[in-house]
Amino acid sequence: MFNRLLYPVTITDIIDIILMASLFYGLFILIKGTRAVQGLKVLGVLIIASVIAQFFQLHTLNWILRGLWMVLPLAFLILFQPEIRRVIGEIDKNYLWGILFKQEKRLISEIIEAAISLSKRKIGALIVLQQNISLKHYIDTGVRVDAETSSELLNTIFFPGSPLHDGAVIIQGDRIMACSCVLPLSQNPDIEKPRGTRHRAAIGLSEETDSLVVVVSEETGDISLALNGKIVHGLDEEGLTEMLTLYRSKEAAAASVEVK
Repeated sequence: MFNRLLYPVTITDIIDIILMASLFYGLFILIKGTRAVQGLKVLGVLIIASVIAQFFQLHTLNWILRGLWMVLPLAFLILFQPEIRRVIGEIDKNYLWGILFKQEKRLISEIIEAAISLSKRKIGALIVLQQNISLKHYIDTGVRVDAETSSELLNTIFFPGSPLHDGAVIIQGDRIMACSCVLPLSQNPDIEKPRGTRHRAAIGLSEETDSLVVVVSEETGDISLALNGKIVHGLDEEGLTEMLTLYRSKEAAAASVEVK
């Protein structure tokens, strides 16, 4: 019987032990501070008892433990239903946040790539990112697109030879919903006079909604961002990335809370 202790330990055994230990540790972290911790302790005791019974060939104890293992899953489901729901909800929330974060990161990357490309060629552009306030009214003034946002598509839309280059592109989520959209012009007399129609439209929409509006000037290639009735000029790639990441991350966090 004790000759079993002399069996050589293989790399597979070590990996098996590490994986099982990691699984139990992760489960313990998830249910820490709940009644389910006691259940996990009971489970651990039963596993140890089963190993001992098997090792020493304790037939009566083995028979009792087999009966317990048959009813244990149902008992756990009944006793720890609230904890199980909480753990599943936590996993779903983290999974959702991961998806939203990846979508936002890709969206911002595509917009910045397009803005830098358009800026270098001095091609005017007006890119609107919808936040919490609906832009359906403005979407209806343009041409429906409903396509995944990409730098290539934005460059194609705003190319001077394109019939859709005038007006604004409106992005909802991570999709371009429409292009050639008409935006309200700001009537603020304090806006700098040299600024053109695109800048007035960007500020005008940001005065009425919580949208973020990226503007590329066709005269200078200057990149600006309008929000909350204000506009920030002269943004480089780093500055635009920082601002979009800041304000879009707040939106993603709000979306995560709403879906929970």
